Amino acid sequence: MTQSKTPADAFRIEKDSMGEVRVPKDALWAAQTQRAVENFPISGVRFSRPFLKALGLIKSAAAEANEELGLLPAPLSRIIQAAALEVANGTWDGQFPIDVFQTGSGTSTNMNANEVLASRAGQLGADAKQTVHPNDHVNMGQSSNDVIPTAIHLAAWLETTENLLPALRHLFQALAARAPACDDTVKTGRTHLMDAMPVRLSQEILGWAGQVDLSIERIESTLPRLCELAIGGTAVGTGINAHPEFASRLCRVLSERTGGRFIEARNHFAAQSTMDTAVELSGQLKATAAALMKIADDLRWMNSGPIAGLGEIALPSLQPGSSIMPGKVNPVIPEAMMMVAAQVMGNDVTIGIAGSRGNFQLNVMLPVIARNLLDSITILGNASRLLADKAITGFTVNPERTGGLVDKNPILVTALNAVIGYDLGAKIAKRAYAENRTLKDVAREMTSLSAADLDRLLDPRPMTEGGIGAGGGGSGG
Repeated sequence: MTQSKTPADAFRIEKDSMGEVRVPKDALWAAQTQRAVENFPISGVRFSRPFLKALGLIKSAAAEANEELGLLPAPLSRIIQAAALEVANGTWDGQFPIDVFQTGSGTSTNMNANEVLASRAGQLGADAKQTVHPNDHVNMGQSSNDVIPTAIHLAAWLETTENLLPALRHLFQALAARAPACDDTVKTGRTHLMDAMPVRLSQEILGWAGQVDLSIERIESTLPRLCELAIGGTAVGTGINAHPEFASRLCRVLSERTGGRFIEARNHFAAQSTMDTAVELSGQLKATAAALMKIADDLRWMNSGPIAGLGEIALPSLQPGSSIMPGKVNPVIPEAMMMVAAQVMGNDVTIGIAGSRGNFQLNVMLPVIARNLLDSITILGNASRLLADKAITGFTVNPERTGGLVDKNPILVTALNAVIGYDLGAKIAKRAYAENRTLKDVAREMTSLSAADLDRLLDPRPMTEGGIGAGGGGSGG
């Protein structure tokens, strides 16, 4: 059996400082990119759209800044900017073939961008007198060592402000909108998964909303540090080969184009040798994931059944839940949310380890930080929006399994503590449970309280308002 061979005319020869390399004929990239493609056939995972968008924006802003400084002729600047904005807009994503697992500085991907932009700019300015050079022109005033950390910060800021935070605000609003309609639903509270004092369903939902609100607050608190960019430090943080005003001008251009408030890093040595802000943001994402895991898991438990579980709510039926059991419907959206949360927690471990690998003047795990951080931001945002639209907004309440079970809960005896004491209350609760009787019936026999007093003291609704009048002392549990 003969194997087909790629025809020789499908390639062209490119040269770099190490010699000649065969490159696919129609590729915009050149020798350094091709070497990286051949050196790192590891995962097949490439840099994400948010990262490539950020990289294109940075290269475009760099060309504009260098033109303003009189370092890059206007004709070259304009075609580089045009090509870079095409990259930012996703036109050339297929021209970025390098695996995420590559050189720790991301030099291969920075050069991939430089080569693609030089080739594309050359096409756009075919009548220009000067050839566009990937290093001398596209990479002017830059190094991979400051470009890639800058791209991580910019991409994370964009994805957080454009996707994640709007999605979390949408989820918060969905929760806040559901709560009022559930205010009359008094249900059994649970601690340790065991029956506890009553709560209103609205209180439970607003608890979830509070988690989301605090998650938004935590993430927003990191944004100012994310807006500090490493650009301008070049190779080791000293700024060699970059104009002193290059970084500030580039940050101004990025701010104008994105609406952010980007500034040059206050300390370039810290900005390039560490990725502490990325680690910080990942920690906030992990906290958000923990909050969303709790909300999703509560929804699963409350939806469980419908006959043998809690069955307090019914989530929207979205798809068949079994290949063998007809009629079964599963809580697919909360389960997806929980898997996203688990992935974000795992990503955080990777980011923390990678963030610690700053050796002297450079962190050498930048690509994997970029991959995992942006993955966490993107999937958290997408899943949060689905949770709002396909779970929170559409679930229905089963009054028989919420309010209908509250009166049978022996724990309601807690409300009598201030009147009859803890010890007698415990005896009443145990007897009611053992004899499968209502608490009121047993309390009427074991205390001198009247039926009217018991009706008043054991009304579940006032118990959800708190205060001594609604119950007695003692510790929780």
